[in-house]
Amino acid sequence: MSYRLTPEDVRFFHDEGYLGPYTMHSPEEMDRIRPVVEREIFEAEGPFYVNRKKSRHLDSRTIYDLCTHPTIMDRIEGILGPDIVLWQSNFFNKPPGAKEIPWHQDMNFWSTEIEPGINVSAWLAIDDTDVTNSCVQLMPGSHRRMIPHIKATPEQAFRQQGDPDHIGVDPDRVVKMKMKAGQFFLFTERMLHYSAANTSDCRRLGLAIRITIPIVRCYKRYHLHLVRGEDRMGFNVYGDAPE
Repeated sequence: MSYRLTPEDVRFFHDEGYLGPYTMHSPEEMDRIRPVVEREIFEAEGPFYVNRKKSRHLDSRTIYDLCTHPTIMDRIEGILGPDIVLWQSNFFNKPPGAKEIPWHQDMNFWSTEIEPGINVSAWLAIDDTDVTNSCVQLMPGSHRRMIPHIKATPEQAFRQQGDPDHIGVDPDRVVKMKMKAGQFFLFTERMLHYSAANTSDCRRLGLAIRITIPIVRCYKRYHLHLVRGEDRMGFNVYGDAPE
């Protein structure tokens, strides 16, 4: 089955900065996958002993398969073209009571990691997510310019936030990505996004999958994965999928 984007989808992505949500796995399939993911990220040591939640696609076949699933790759191919590189992944775990993640653009944190700054992220819900347990919120069209970032407050989870004097968030236009487990959405490296404090009794676990193309130099201490196509540039080092 093909999950390729229509020209209208591609136009929407370039205009608004996001697409979705889409379904990768049914709730029943996620009930089988979730315990494996939990075991991998909460119990097993990963390639980065200081952070079990970073780039676990490097050592977990289950997580690698989520990151490279055709429902994601077919759609990203419509945006980035046939040569696709998986360069990073991150789990974001927000248990009950977790702080808000302020409005920010991912590219603000990547200036020393990828050059030029070309990336499409897929955010996959491992748990059901709604407003009460801190679903991701997007500001459509905010990807057209970089926003200055300043130091975050103690009440916020990140070190930096988009400067409130510059972000220009319109509450009436904010898109709240309420999803069932197994659904995902796509967004650009410059999309302003946010998640409120988790005021529910339910955890919110999500997987952010970072995709770029071979013309981008990735300054990582580990290998990348050329998921589709070929690399004609030779900037990056690639490795095999985990067994």
